[in-house]
Amino acid sequence: MKRLLYILPILAIIIAGCSREPYADGIVAPNPAYVGEDVTFTDRSTHTDYVEWDFGDGIGSSNFIAVNRYIDPGFYDASLRAFGTKGGVNTWSFVVEVWGADLTVVVQLYTPPGSEPGYFVEGASVILYPTLNDWINQTNQVEEQYTNRYGEASFSGLSYQRYYVDVWEANHDNYQLAAEDVGWIETQMMEGEYLQTFYAFVDYYPDGKKSTTRATNRSEKMEQGAIGTKRELKENKLSKPRK
Repeated sequence: MKRLLYILPILAIIIAGCSREPYADGIVAPNPAYVGEDVTFTDRSTHTDYVEWDFGDGIGSSNFIAVNRYIDPGFYDASLRAFGTKGGVNTWSFVVEVWGADLTVVVQLYTPPGSEPGYFVEGASVILYPTLNDWINQTNQVEEQYTNRYGEASFSGLSYQRYYVDVWEANHDNYQLAAEDVGWIETQMMEGEYLQTFYAFVDYYPDGKKSTTRATNRSEKMEQGAIGTKRELKENKLSKPRK
């Protein structure tokens, strides 16, 4: 009888352990994160046979430790579903905050290699486009800024991608350079973990030497393509890790 009294509590514990429902839990780091940054999702669920992550951006994973990169800034409603070893499912819902990338465009006069650096252009209109086709057709404009006295125009909240930089000012543009090599207008990948700088070199046109409208001048240069000797692409992309 005494032995039975000892056995019954043990059986109760075993039965209770076998019938426990799954409990979904995990760690997300970093959160907030930057676009293009590796975000690690670590499962800490209990009484779980397998899991399903939903990162909130249309991507998911069934790995217990998963990694995802977000393309666009914003808030993502994510979740983890934990499936029990004896059936049942439990869900943990959470929000991932994603910060966009920052870009400084520096507009500078193109000068041949070995010569003095060109001056910075103040008051130039700088527009970002998401694709080269958009740049050519002036569609899906992302944002427009104007350069300060140091030739700088600042952009923030950008997605994890490359952008195409359009620069236009009364006597300057980058259209002939773009016709020679798309590298003159194509930025680096906008990884939010880095402070990004792009040097947008431009040509100078005296009065009467260029079209009066942005669209006409761009289309003319792109149709003409490279005229004469194609200029060697200068280093125009600078990425520095954030502190």
